[in-house]
Amino acid sequence: MSSITFAPAAPVTRLRITARGRRVLAALVAVPLSGALVFAALSGGAALASGDLGHAQSFETVTVQPGDTLWSIAGDIAPEADPRDVVADISRLNVIQAGALSVGQHLAIPAQYSSH
Repeated sequence: MSSITFAPAAPVTRLRITARGRRVLAALVAVPLSGALVFAALSGGAALASGDLGHAQSFETVTVQPGDTLWSIAGDIAPEADPRDVVADISRLNVIQAGALSVGQHLAIPAQYSSH
């Protein structure tokens, strides 16, 4: 017959990292990350700095008067169009959030409505 014997478990050692090890580990993570950020910043800005403006567009503008809303301006510049579409186009072109207008503000009118 065979017998089974159990050996005592080996002591578990925990990995301990020194202060120097933490600095080295941080540098190993930070160097590629900062390199990627520098590369992204330099390559992303090249399109803006190229000087290529494409085709220049000129827009008609409307000055916001007291009591004006995007809805009323849309009705004035394109009475035959759906005002919801016109308001959306004006908001998108002028980067207007939640229809916030200020008296005296100049709004660019999208090209498809400027000939009206």
